[in-house]
Amino acid sequence: MSASKYDYIQTLIPDGRIFYNVSMKEYTTFRVGGEAECLILIQKEEELEKLVPYLKQIEQEYFILGNGSNLLIGDKGYQGIILKMDGPMEQITVDGTRITAKAGAMLSRVAVTARENGLTGLEFAAGIPGSIGGGVVMNAGAYGGEMKQVVESVRVMDGEGQITTLDNDTMEFGYRTSIIRNRPFIVLEIVLRLAEGNREQIGARMEELSQLRRSRQPLEYASAGSTFKRPEGYFAGKLIMDAGLRGFRIGGAQVSDKHCGFIVNTGKATAADIREVIEEVQERVKERFHVSLEPEIVFLGEF
Repeated sequence: MSASKYDYIQTLIPDGRIFYNVSMKEYTTFRVGGEAECLILIQKEEELEKLVPYLKQIEQEYFILGNGSNLLIGDKGYQGIILKMDGPMEQITVDGTRITAKAGAMLSRVAVTARENGLTGLEFAAGIPGSIGGGVVMNAGAYGGEMKQVVESVRVMDGEGQITTLDNDTMEFGYRTSIIRNRPFIVLEIVLRLAEGNREQIGARMEELSQLRRSRQPLEYASAGSTFKRPEGYFAGKLIMDAGLRGFRIGGAQVSDKHCGFIVNTGKATAADIREVIEEVQERVKERFHVSLEPEIVFLGEF
């Protein structure tokens, strides 16, 4: 992008929140990835209202980044602009049984806020490492719970800067998807409708689920959580295990010995290593069981 266009962007975003040639390794839970051309920290909806239509006007590619927990950025980087919610865009407020969270708030922190206020329904989300904005986009879930069970409404902005509110039905929640995965919407704010509960019981359930995660998932390694969506009628991890791929490795990327549904960075993986393991797993499972594994992960940039 030309210097003059960046100069204009600097009139929309205060100094100190625009960064150039940023290594994305620290912005994804895989801890891999090349440089992004530009990263902008967004602290106000008004900034997005002005910036996004301008980026669309000049046909500049951009990507909305949450916690990077479901993202694989290529080693050659991303020739576009990363927009990351920051500061005030991570705010959480409570009113009765409703929690309102800005898109950048960590889903785990929203779950803790619910517990602290004696609100039940979000215990399943306590260990999910993403932002609530990303969680709504993909209808994140675990241990029998998912976002569609607790979301009342979602405020979104389109590519023209127009803001609208979508109710639960309009969100078209499905398994690891929502209307936002197929529309040019940016999540701004989410309202959750929970129920009154016992704080101690809520905390106990969250601790129980935390222990389950620690016992079953390879939390000691960098990863993006479950790598593949659950194919109808099967479990991805078991298919991968039965295909003889437990511990399968390319470079520093490995199918977890602990849970075959996870591909992990053992310390020195590249994005290319991870992508090659993903593709090899898909090929072998397809060959043996005639089942197509669809990644939950978003691939971004050049590999």
